[in-house]
Parts: sequence; structure tokens; C-alpha cells
Amino acid sequence: MIAAVPEEKETRRASRYDAIIATFVGFLALCVSGYTAYVQREQVRAAVWPILEFDSGNGPIHFTLANKGVGPAIIRHVVVMVDGQPMRNWKEVLEKLLGPGEPLFSESDMSFHVFAAGESRTVFTPHDPENNPINFDKSNPLWVKLNKERLRVSVEICYCSTLGECWTLRASGLTPSTTTETRRCPAPSQISFQQ
Repeated sequence: MIAAVPEEKETRRASRYDAIIATFVGFLALCVSGYTAYVQREQVRAAVWPILEFDSGNGPIHFTLANKGVGPAIIRHVVVMVDGQPMRNWKEVLEKLLGPGEPLFSESDMSFHVFAAGESRTVFTPHDPENNPINFDKSNPLWVKLNKERLRVSVEICYCSTLGECWTLRASGLTPSTTTETRRCPAPSQISFQQ
């Protein structure tokens, strides 16, 4: 019987080591599982990441909005400004750029629109008195004026991905555009673009 006691201590000691090793392996499995979930979330996030781009052109004069990302962009809030002053619609924009009158133009909605990945849309095109787009023509005083004045237009567009992550695009004809991550988009207000 005396010989059996050391064997029992060895068995207890081995059982403790087995328990410690099993706990450590379980902890490592939990860490790997958590890391795998994180990587999968980042992959899904990257697969639905929208990137909006607002731009203007002069042949003909127009403004475009495009989604250069890989996922849909859900437009939640739009502010269009001329010289930093919010405008309610494209008619106000043209009156601010050209003066009072009855401007002619074509437009497409931006507010509350879902832009698919790769979608591009001309959101505004001013027209001449004959209701034609104002094509590139340096001899046309209306084209010359609008080509210069279009650079005074800027936008703030808040948009979200399908995962609910949101960004604000700030674009202007005079400075490079910036996109910043936003916790959430603002609610419509007096400065919201009505389109």
C-alpha cells in the first residue's frame, strides 16, 4: 500500500496538467473563432462598401453622381450649396449662378435614391433658351459663364451601406472632395436639398 501512494500523486498531477492543457486549447479555440468572425465581418464590410463621387463637366455643362464602390450607396441626406449657402433646388442654384429668370434644365433625383455599385447618373444639366444642353462652345457667352460659375457649387451628401455604416461626401469644384465616416446621417431640415 505504501507503494500505491506515489502512483496516485502522479495520476493527480497528470490530471491537473491535462486540465490546464485542455483549458488552454479551449481558450485558443475561442480566440481563433473570434478572430475568424472578425475577419468574416471585415470581408462582408468590404464587399458592400460604397464610394460616392460628385463631379461636374463642361461638354455639355452638367453635374454627375457616381458610386465607385462595390456595394450600394443609400443616399440619406443631400445639401447643395452655392458659395457655401444652401440651396433648396436646382432652380435656385441656376438663379444664384446666372441671376433671375426662368432657367431651363433637366435633373435626376439624388435624395433617398439607392445607387448601385458602378451606377453613374447625371443629376443636373442646364439648358439654353432653346431647351438644349449647353454644349462646349467658347464662343457661347452662356457656356463661358456657366463653365466658370459651376465651380461655385458644392455638395454634402450623407450615404450609408447596407450594413448601416455611413459616410459624408463633401465635394466642390474648387477643392478636392473628402469622404468622412459618420455615425449617422442628419434628418431632413431647412437646408436639405429638395429634389
